[in-house]
Amino acid sequence: MAKIAMIGAGSIVFAKNIMVDILSFPELSDSTIALMDIDPKRLDLIRKLADKLVKQENYKATIISTTDRREALKDADYVITMIQVGGLEAYQIDIEIPLKYGVKQAVGDTLGPGGVFRFLRTAAVFKDIARDMEELCPDALWINYVNPMAMNCWYINRISNIKNVGLCHSVQGTSEWLAKIIGAPYSEVSFIAAGINHMAWFLEFKWKGKDAYPLIREKYNDPNVYKMDVTKFEFLKHFGYYVTESSHHMSEYVPYFRKFDHWIDKIHKDANWNDDGVYNGMYLKCCQNAAAKFDEDMEELINAEKVEVKRTHEYGAYIIHSIETGVPRVIYGNVDNKSLITNLPQGCCVEVPCLVDKNGIQPTVIGDLPPQLAALNRTNINVQELAVMGALTGKKEYIYQAIMMDPLTSAVLDMDQIRSMVSEMFAAEEKWLLPIKLK
Repeated sequence: MAKIAMIGAGSIVFAKNIMVDILSFPELSDSTIALMDIDPKRLDLIRKLADKLVKQENYKATIISTTDRREALKDADYVITMIQVGGLEAYQIDIEIPLKYGVKQAVGDTLGPGGVFRFLRTAAVFKDIARDMEELCPDALWINYVNPMAMNCWYINRISNIKNVGLCHSVQGTSEWLAKIIGAPYSEVSFIAAGINHMAWFLEFKWKGKDAYPLIREKYNDPNVYKMDVTKFEFLKHFGYYVTESSHHMSEYVPYFRKFDHWIDKIHKDANWNDDGVYNGMYLKCCQNAAAKFDEDMEELINAEKVEVKRTHEYGAYIIHSIETGVPRVIYGNVDNKSLITNLPQGCCVEVPCLVDKNGIQPTVIGDLPPQLAALNRTNINVQELAVMGALTGKKEYIYQAIMMDPLTSAVLDMDQIRSMVSEMFAAEEKWLLPIKLK
């Protein structure tokens, strides 16, 4: 009987999917799931959904709900974080202040001004979670789903010895997309990807053991396929490899696209991601729309005749199942770079294939990435490193310098403009940053 603490469980749909994933394994269906959130209303909704699921499927699981994080963490075997510090109020600042200066982020949760400030808000809470875990569940595995993934996991590894792994779904989603566009059943493809979160690269992609890259490259010339993934096909053309992250996300991490409106339009308009035409801060708009319908959607889910039990491709439940049962699996995890990718900095956070079994998370040594891919990764790692140094030391100057190194921001603004923008963001977000004592 494992105890699984879900911190930020008011992320209803995501928490529901993770719960279904876990409980759908017979060996995990008697787990204790501790749901924790600071919002009592959202916590009540996810508790009702959990109770409905357990009753519907006749699971033997024990469901706990609490606003006390320490209660949720006590004696946990696994801790899953899915929080958003500052909520949509802070997120809107992350998008709107940079946009005023001409920095046109699509999502703004991974790199750039939005990603750095989201990290700073999260670091203040993660430090407390790490200390609580060291006291209450020192042997637990921390499974992090919170962006910016690389900065958050890098920070965790610098402040604590708690075992941890960061999880995303970009490798799964993009590999499924590549199989689809070449007409291959997903069960017949194999691949190796590596790099950093949101900028990992398919070093190999095979169909029935044969190199499928020639088939993928052909799709650059298919306008119906190309328009759905503009940025990634451009990187395939110019750098030779397909990247794991979505085109709108990837367009934020490099200097080539989002300083030009014609590229922004080209990336977004035919991809069906953004029906309302909001290309800058598009994910913020999606979140605001979802929040406006939150109560209605959740009541509909809770009052539905049946909760759908369908396992997703998220890795979290598979990791827990493999550790508990010994069933070996390969997942893609964000881990400490201890000579795993040898031409990226030691100690940064890398995304690599990992074997999981009763021995836990065992990352694969990749060696050197192709030099052009490592160079692209390092442009993002530069930002991550300085941001993490800012959180560790409390020195604001590192944060200014981190955002000065951001590829998109530095392509649009000069250094004085960046300093003004960052100062404005510090002032607007001060109430969430005080716990890390920036000075």
